[in-house]
Amino acid sequence: MQTKLYFSVALASTLVLTSCKKLGELSADNFTVTPSPMEEVANQVPVTINGRFPEKYMKKKATVTVVPVLRYEGGEAVGQPASFQGEKVQGNNQEISYKVGGNYTMKNSFAYVPEMAQSELYLTFNAKVGKKTVKVPEVKVADGVIATSTLLAMTSRNANTANAADAYQRIIAQKQEAQIKYLINQAKVRSSELNSVSIKDFVKMLRDIKADQKGLQLNSIEVSAYASPDGAFNFNEKLAQQRQGTSSSYVQGQLKKAALQTNIDKKYTAEDWDGFQQLVSASNLQDKDVILRVLSMYQDPEERETQIRNISAAYRELADEILPELRRARITMNYNIIGRTDAEIQQQFASDASKLSVEELLYAATLTNNANEKEGIYNKTTQLFPSDYRAYNNLAELAYQKGDIAKAQNYLTQAAAKSSAAEVKANEALFAIAQGNIAKAEQALAKATGAKNYNEVRGNLNIAKGNFAQAAQDLRGANTNSAALAQILAKDYTGAAQSLAAVAKADATTSYLKAILAARTNQSSTALSNLQDAIAKDASFKARAAKDLEFAKLFGDSSFKNLVK
Repeated sequence: MQTKLYFSVALASTLVLTSCKKLGELSADNFTVTPSPMEEVANQVPVTINGRFPEKYMKKKATVTVVPVLRYEGGEAVGQPASFQGEKVQGNNQEISYKVGGNYTMKNSFAYVPEMAQSELYLTFNAKVGKKTVKVPEVKVADGVIATSTLLAMTSRNANTANAADAYQRIIAQKQEAQIKYLINQAKVRSSELNSVSIKDFVKMLRDIKADQKGLQLNSIEVSAYASPDGAFNFNEKLAQQRQGTSSSYVQGQLKKAALQTNIDKKYTAEDWDGFQQLVSASNLQDKDVILRVLSMYQDPEERETQIRNISAAYRELADEILPELRRARITMNYNIIGRTDAEIQQQFASDASKLSVEELLYAATLTNNANEKEGIYNKTTQLFPSDYRAYNNLAELAYQKGDIAKAQNYLTQAAAKSSAAEVKANEALFAIAQGNIAKAEQALAKATGAKNYNEVRGNLNIAKGNFAQAAQDLRGANTNSAALAQILAKDYTGAAQSLAAVAKADATTSYLKAILAARTNQSSTALSNLQDAIAKDASFKARAAKDLEFAKLFGDSSFKNLVK
């Protein structure tokens, strides 16, 4: 009987000691993973793991290290571990009470690879009680990774590129000025004045307009006559009026000789104080600051003249250098240079493109919607004007729109060698995004300010960087696949629907995005029909859809299974 008692006591002691050395299993119920499913953001899979050690779990001498492991076909990614300790452990880890247990949070990020679409997140444990290693079974806490933002590689191909525009204007307004100077107190047009360069050029232009009435068009002529602001106002007014008459008569005579007709707008200024102030300001007169101060202090013309005359030395300089320049009539010819019509440009390109200017050639490319014809025009432009970057940029644009990234990059490299224009840099950034080179895209976009598609490229870049709300804002109104992608990722489903409905050149990616949007908004039949359309246009979407957790609710649907099998 005594022997049995000793055995019972020994067995009980062994069981107690053994239980003290063990830690129990943990359940998936002890953990919450956010987000779930996990999501790829900027080529990372960030996760937040909230865990709880139950009451009476963490032995007072226990140390537990939790290690997240994301497992997928062909590999695994090990996350950053976190360690926890019991109440009697000397260490710097988070302490967990044996009696009440404790909560903890772990943040991890895994470098994304496509195989993670079908993956499992496990928590593994390295545990000790005292010096003895104990085994705690691993726990699966999450399934799969949604990688919708990686569709950027496809949506960016649909983005609007930056076109290098022509500067062609069919009608260009021009002005040509001539001047007739008069002697003091006279209104007679001297023959010496008619031999001035400005008058000769004026007469020549009238003849040129007459000779080329298809390419040049006379609109009007303005005659403005002036008297200098010295002397009595009434006298100067009459004198300026007379100068207007003689200069206008001269212009009318020249129009008659050239057999041209146009309106002559006539006006005169009795005392040209504005012209006086401009000439004094631009002069080297010793007392010009004093003179200008008088002009600002006195508004009455006679008082101004009196005060200026009091500066005797200055007045002599004014009389010699400034006032004679104000005794004049200014003749302004307004005319247009008329360029080729659209039809004439197209005809000239067909017959002999070398006779077109670079602006006309670049403009010619805008007159057709045929991409092959545009390419032909731009190629001819590079032959005729090899130093102009714009045709190379626009060839890169065409190649990119066709999906030939290598060819597009080649043309863009040639454009960049000739210019660092904003549109070239914007396209460099967009092409880099499409190829996954985010660092290069950021560098290029920093120099693309002013490009028409700057905000759109920035929006695509923000998708790549995981800034989805900012991307949606940048892409507002763009009506592209990337705009819809940003809105889906930012959970603006109404905006995404509007963008997708307005995509100008809807493609397979457009349909796939529509399917995702429908799946997220619980429209199964719409999701299936759009998915069917996407796969019909691009069979590569079949394999993606089969693993895409965006369609997790459809995985058991027979129609879905038939689509992706």
